[in-house]
Amino acid sequence: MTMKLMLLLLSCHIASAVKHSLVYFVTESSEVRNIPEFMAVAEVKHTEFGYCDSSKKVLETRQDWVQQTLNNDKAQLDSYNELCFAILPYLFRKWISKWQQLASQSEAVNTLQMIEGCEWDENTGEVNGVIQYGYDAENLLEFDLKMMQWIALKPEADIIEQDWNANGNSAETIFLTETCPDWLKKYLKNGNSTLLRKVFPSISLLQKTPSSPVSCHATGFYPQRAMMFWRKDGVEIHEGVDPGEILPNNDGTFQMSVGLNVSSVTPEEWKRYECVFQFSNAEDSIITNLNKTVNWRKNKFRHDQKILIIAAVVVLVVIIIAVTVIAIHKVKEGRCPTSSPQNTIELSKRHRQTEESTQC
Repeated sequence: MTMKLMLLLLSCHIASAVKHSLVYFVTESSEVRNIPEFMAVAEVKHTEFGYCDSSKKVLETRQDWVQQTLNNDKAQLDSYNELCFAILPYLFRKWISKWQQLASQSEAVNTLQMIEGCEWDENTGEVNGVIQYGYDAENLLEFDLKMMQWIALKPEADIIEQDWNANGNSAETIFLTETCPDWLKKYLKNGNSTLLRKVFPSISLLQKTPSSPVSCHATGFYPQRAMMFWRKDGVEIHEGVDPGEILPNNDGTFQMSVGLNVSSVTPEEWKRYECVFQFSNAEDSIITNLNKTVNWRKNKFRHDQKILIIAAVVVLVVIIIAVTVIAIHKVKEGRCPTSSPQNTIELSKRHRQTEESTQC
């Protein structure tokens, strides 16, 4: 099971809205230029709220409510500081050296990653947890919470599995089942207005050319757990559908797209298709019907706008040319056959002489 798949299982976007997650991402790098050796990021409900690295030596909070929470809980603040700047950097330096030896690697550039976190179901009270290690983009070890033991994902990690299981795994079990859920509940309470808000997206249908797929694009939604799909006659379809990933926006909201191949769809059939956006249940659905008027409105505007811009540029060029020709013509008519004046005084004299000769 890959690290990416593990995250998807922990934070599946089609899961019930009553499930919440707290996840920590830790990275130790060896001889990687312009990157701190140690970095850690904390996310609650897919929102980053804390960061630390070995270069700054300062615990950064990314949400106002987090800073207030830590100010009121000195024990937790001290715990984060100790983990960020003492315990974890030391352990990860030690482990990356160990894995270099196990992998018989001579190169100096290596990366060790850890994902650790929990998910809590508000309705059922069920708690799930994950701890997984990866080395140079390959999974090495994962912790099985039900069996309460480490499992090697590569042969090189067998010896680590044996060592860690021999020492007991009560600390990991307690963190995933007690400490992490307690912290998560505290964060949900203190950051309620931010973390539990719901922002609906704006939906648009886009198509580059008549033969291109129609993309149903949603942007500006929160939280991240959402799904979008195409339906035909009220039934979800998968053939000819190209689902996209959920991506973050700069303002903390998210965006996603899902494409539909309409090359074989006749104009009469367009009205049978609709794009559906959902947070967690059908009550939150936003339905956008597929029709050519909606789809091509923006494209037509862009086309008309291009025509207007081109016309304006042509008119402007014609005006500039006309003004230039007139100016040159006037200069030629008023210019005296003698040599050009060398300074302002000569120019003034020449102008008066021209006026007198004209009067004569």
